[in-house]
Amino acid sequence: MVVVGAGVSGLTTAVVLAESGIPTRVLADRQPRETTSMVAGALWGPSFQPPLDRTLAWTAQSLEDFQRLATDATTGVRVADVLTVGDGMPDGDLPPQVRMIPGLREAASDEVPDGFRAGSWGRMPVVDMPTYLGYLERRLTAAGGAIEQRRVTDLAAVGERVVNCAGLGSRELAGDDTVRPVFGQHVVLGNPGIDTVFMELARDAEWTSVMSHPGRVVCGGVRIPDREDLTPDDDLTARILERCRRVEPRLRDADVIETVTGLRPERPAVRVAVQWRERTLVVHNYGHGGLGVSLSWGCAREAARLVVDP
Repeated sequence: MVVVGAGVSGLTTAVVLAESGIPTRVLADRQPRETTSMVAGALWGPSFQPPLDRTLAWTAQSLEDFQRLATDATTGVRVADVLTVGDGMPDGDLPPQVRMIPGLREAASDEVPDGFRAGSWGRMPVVDMPTYLGYLERRLTAAGGAIEQRRVTDLAAVGERVVNCAGLGSRELAGDDTVRPVFGQHVVLGNPGIDTVFMELARDAEWTSVMSHPGRVVCGGVRIPDREDLTPDDDLTARILERCRRVEPRLRDADVIETVTGLRPERPAVRVAVQWRERTLVVHNYGHGGLGVSLSWGCAREAARLVVDP
C-alpha cells in the first residue's frame, strides 16, 4: 500500500493501514516536519465543512481517538479547557457538531475578555504538532511502515493501491482545480504558564487564537486565500501579538520564539472517495482546509476501509 503525503492526514492514514496488517509505505517530497501540519495550532473542534453528515462522523471518530491518545503523555495530545468566543450559544437546540464538545457550558460574563460578546467552555483535545508528528512516525515504524522522500507526479505509477493525502498537491495529482491554498501565519512564544486555550469564532480574515502547549504558545490567526508566498509578514505578526496579548496579558513579557507560515489545502468539500486510474485503485483523502487535525482519524479510518472494500 502506498500513501502519498506525509502530513497529519497521510501519516494517520498510513498508521491505520499498517496496524491493520497491510504493508504500507509513505511517499512524500517533504518530511513530516516540513509539512503544513507542523505549523498548525492545533485543536480538535467541530467541523461544518461539507459533506456535513460525513464530516460529523469523522469529527466524532477523531475525538474518540484523540481522547485515548491524551492518556499517553508521549503523544503530544492533551485535553484542555478551551474558551471559544463569538455570538454565544444559539437559542433552541444546539447543532450536533456543537453538542459533541465534551463539558460544554456557557461562559460567565466575567470569563469573557473585553471586546467579545459571549463565549463557551469545553474540554477539547489540543495537539502539540512537533511532538505528535514524531509520535505518528514512531507508531508507523513500529507497525512495519516506512517513509520515503520522493516526489510523486503520477498516482497510477507508484502502486496498484494508493491513498492520496497530498493536500495542496492534489491540484496536480488529482487534476482538481477546486483545491486552493489559504495562507496562514502563527507567532510562537514561550509559555509563561498558560494551560488553557482561547479561540475566537470569526469570518474575518484575521482572528484571535491562543493555543497553549508545554513550553510554547502558538498565536494566530490569519486566513488569506490564494496567497502562495510563504514569507512571514511583519505587520501580521504585530497584529497577532497585539490581539493575543490583549486577551492573555501573561504573554506581554513572553519571548517570541519564531514566526511560522503554511498553506492550508482548502476545497469546497472534503474528499474521501475512490477513483480508478487504469488498474490503480486510488482513494483520495484531502481538502480538509484548516481542520486536518480535527478530521484526521475519522478520514483515515474511512480511507482505510475504502482500500479494502472500494
